[in-house]
Amino acid sequence: MKTRIIPFFIPHAGCPYRCVYCDQRVITSQEGQVRGEDVARTIAEYLATGGEEGRWEVAFYGGSFTALPPSKQRELLLPAFRALQEGRIEAIRISTRPDCLDEERLALLMAYGVTLVELGVQSMDDRVLRLAGRGHTAAAVVEAATLLRSWGFEWGAQLMPGLPGAGPASDLFTARQIAALEPDVVRIYPAVVLAGTELHRMLEKGKYKPLSLKEAVERTVEMRLIFEERGIPVIRTGLQESPGLAAKVVAGPYHPAFGELVEGEIYFRQVDYYLEKIVQGGISCRKIKVAVNPQEVSKAIGHGRSNLRRWQEKRGIQVEVVGREEVEAGNMVFLAVDDEKVKVEVKRQDFIKACREKEKERKKE
Repeated sequence: MKTRIIPFFIPHAGCPYRCVYCDQRVITSQEGQVRGEDVARTIAEYLATGGEEGRWEVAFYGGSFTALPPSKQRELLLPAFRALQEGRIEAIRISTRPDCLDEERLALLMAYGVTLVELGVQSMDDRVLRLAGRGHTAAAVVEAATLLRSWGFEWGAQLMPGLPGAGPASDLFTARQIAALEPDVVRIYPAVVLAGTELHRMLEKGKYKPLSLKEAVERTVEMRLIFEERGIPVIRTGLQESPGLAAKVVAGPYHPAFGELVEGEIYFRQVDYYLEKIVQGGISCRKIKVAVNPQEVSKAIGHGRSNLRRWQEKRGIQVEVVGREEVEAGNMVFLAVDDEKVKVEVKRQDFIKACREKEKERKKE
């Protein structure tokens, strides 16, 4: 059953720091603070829309929820908790900082029905955290994740590749460290430069160089595959498009379809893995038909059908992508080479394992 989110944004509320990249009022397109009556009214409005069936979930994003005064936390959570008790919604989640959790705060969250806590991790590299002005170390993330698990909460991690001081090795280190902590969900938001932030001033002084779109896609792909290898869902890549956001981005890898670019790159590599085997095997062919899950056809052909062009240019092979209900998401089945029917299934997990083996071989060389 599809999860349908009733979102509430609390930009900067409760947060004791202002990180170099941060302007949550732009990211959320919201001014002012949410009140308990706003929560009650919005829940009612969302539920009244009806529409397709789904699992309704209230989510408090932005800011640092558990850094709010306890009275404010209760004010915001109470309407959601009532809806939860009445069976009108199925879950409540919040976002917060790793260094803003303790036994008392978790007791409050549990009393009001919160089930999942997302941590703004960003990086597990202490130098990167310091340059970003986060105000905590990687140890705080480990402590927070361990505490959440001990209380029975699900937890998620929000990561930000491309911060000052974070090269590929640092960001992949972060992904591996977080994967080892086994979060329930992960979000990956490559750093972008918003007008008026400290990161903007660093850019103007030549002290920061953001990732290009291509670099951000490739790095996010590598991070995502680390989580997929362990069966950890990456539920979002790239900032959610919101009114006014694009106009405030002065540099960096912002793209309204960033998630599609990442998915497309993974599919490009997965198909190309098989095409390479064909070429290395000395098989000459002009065209290939590959099947994916119908909901992933657009991802497989790439944004603007770019993958089809890239396979043709790189391998000289025309690839046709079709949808088949029996193919699981993330997997693919090669149906024909030229006019000869074949059936070769390439599972996402097998592809990831093959990538890891190639990495090991390169390191030996």
